[in-house]
Amino acid sequence: MSGADERQCVPVQGVPCWVNLMVADLDVARAFYGEVLGWQFRSSSLDDQFLVAMAGGDPVAGLAARRPGLASASVWTPYFAVRDADATAARIRERGATVAVGPMAVGDGRVGVAADRDGATFGFWEGYTQAWSPGEGQAPTRLDLQTRDVFDAAVFYGEVLGWATEQGIDIEHRNDHVLVKLRGRVILSMRGGGVQASPLAHLRPRWLVNFAVDDVERAVSAAMRAGGSRPQPSATTRTAKGFSRTLQDPDGGLFTLAQQES
Repeated sequence: MSGADERQCVPVQGVPCWVNLMVADLDVARAFYGEVLGWQFRSSSLDDQFLVAMAGGDPVAGLAARRPGLASASVWTPYFAVRDADATAARIRERGATVAVGPMAVGDGRVGVAADRDGATFGFWEGYTQAWSPGEGQAPTRLDLQTRDVFDAAVFYGEVLGWATEQGIDIEHRNDHVLVKLRGRVILSMRGGGVQASPLAHLRPRWLVNFAVDDVERAVSAAMRAGGSRPQPSATTRTAKGFSRTLQDPDGGLFTLAQQES
């Protein structure tokens, strides 16, 4: 979906295949993420206002200039692979959610952007993709949905994306969260804590994109120097492997830094 000439593949239906951020100023975003995460950038065949972030020679994520008339918020958005964008859009609407953009032709595929029943933004893509998957190579280390009702969200996405009928995808329900696995490897999680009425962006239902770094504190310092900020109250999550920090880029886009596993 990056519009690049990397290795192309037919993705598994319903799995994350890309992440993208729409920004007000592409030059500012490129400078910020280049400083904080060490990314390099190249143009995409999709659009002259779309950049592909690269790390270690691998595509990581997309940055695109926000079109006039679109919502002003900058939100990191995961995209899910689907076989039929029109059928996916219909299932989204049938289940009380909103299709905001598309489906429409982009490059050699078709894309749509939607909001689930709690307002978390996600995209869907019909077509070939590059070899990209959360937790592999330089891709984001994980995707987490922060939502109001974990199990309701699992039913919604499972039905929209066809998880139950796809070989290799397993859904693991735990006491307070849901894990989605592809051939035994966790590709995303769903957790509680989203409050639709909260005035704080990092507490509202949304998809969290987590990027791994060698030194979280050093990356946080680089973000502050480059014009980023910490959400208030500060969002720090401790895990068995260390901790992660949620930050805002200069355009208000929220993202999470996690410690790189050795």
